[in-house]
Amino acid sequence: MSVDCSSNASCPAHSMEDELPLQMEGHGILKLVFTVVSALMVGLVMFSFGCSVEIRKLWSHFRRPWGIAVGLICQFGLMPLTAYLLALSFSLKPFQAIAVLILGCCPGGTISNVLTFWVDGDMDLSISMTTCSTVAALGMMPLCLYLYTWSWDLKQNLTIPYQSIGITLGSLIVPVAFGVFVNYRWPKQAKVILKVGAIASGILLLVVAVIGVVLVKGWNNIDITLLLVSFIFPLVGHVTGFLLALLTHQSWQRCRTISIETGAQNIQLCIAMLQLSFAAEYLAQLFNFALAYGLFQVLLGLLTVAAYQAYKRRQKSKLRRQHPGCPEVSYEKPRETSVFLEEGDEVTVTLEPPGPEQQHRAAE
Repeated sequence: MSVDCSSNASCPAHSMEDELPLQMEGHGILKLVFTVVSALMVGLVMFSFGCSVEIRKLWSHFRRPWGIAVGLICQFGLMPLTAYLLALSFSLKPFQAIAVLILGCCPGGTISNVLTFWVDGDMDLSISMTTCSTVAALGMMPLCLYLYTWSWDLKQNLTIPYQSIGITLGSLIVPVAFGVFVNYRWPKQAKVILKVGAIASGILLLVVAVIGVVLVKGWNNIDITLLLVSFIFPLVGHVTGFLLALLTHQSWQRCRTISIETGAQNIQLCIAMLQLSFAAEYLAQLFNFALAYGLFQVLLGLLTVAAYQAYKRRQKSKLRRQHPGCPEVSYEKPRETSVFLEEGDEVTVTLEPPGPEQQHRAAE
């Protein structure tokens, strides 16, 4: 298998060789603004999410890392295998297949933490999985790439962006650590910060979706096969991650978390590695593939959040109809099936008892 198509004049990469510099120059300012704004928003969001993390629960995940282990198997077992099978099934061109495999070997991204928050997932597990997968990527990315490409005749070296991985790890750990400290020292203020972060995370999702559409230039010129792969890939990741979590008897809350963590990849690391590993004539098409994947994973995440919130409101209305004597029904998270409950998992459907005035009116 070779990634060199320089001898083929009809290769689509050559048709984009002159288009890439124009695209980079035309969107340079937009990309710079997007990078700065997104970095600030990600820092704020991760700081606010850290305010929801309890040290005791976080330590329990590291002390009994069963959920983290399942997530790592999904991240560096299922996703690279899925990428390899998609490349073979769709008969992708050599450089396209390698790009898909690179994306499949990347760790989880910050988007997974945002989506996990909005579907009432296990934030402690989500942040632990993102951190551990980023650390593990230092060794697992080159290992997975070697295992799946050892039989291919590569004419260029694949460069692992260790500096980008380190920056990602630092931008994740530092704000989360500050958030955990604030939650430990000032729990009341932490709740206010968490509400602000929830709003910021929603804005971040919309900004990523809009900018992703703007940056992907020339949707009509994208290889339709590669575009189809960018849509199927995150969907398969979400489904297989959920099924594996279900088979390992994780709680429903953890199943949602592992599912989202599996399908949401770190697009920034993928783009950094593509830029370091490929010549300019390939980058236009490969950048569009990575951005399309990021756009589809956000859209699929928003659909999942919308479906979950609709289900949540429906269950809340159902509880109100079943308990008409209780004026206030607090529905925080769906009831977990007892078969999947583990130590530390809580059933968080609470009914607030009527106050003295309501009891007096009921007696009358």
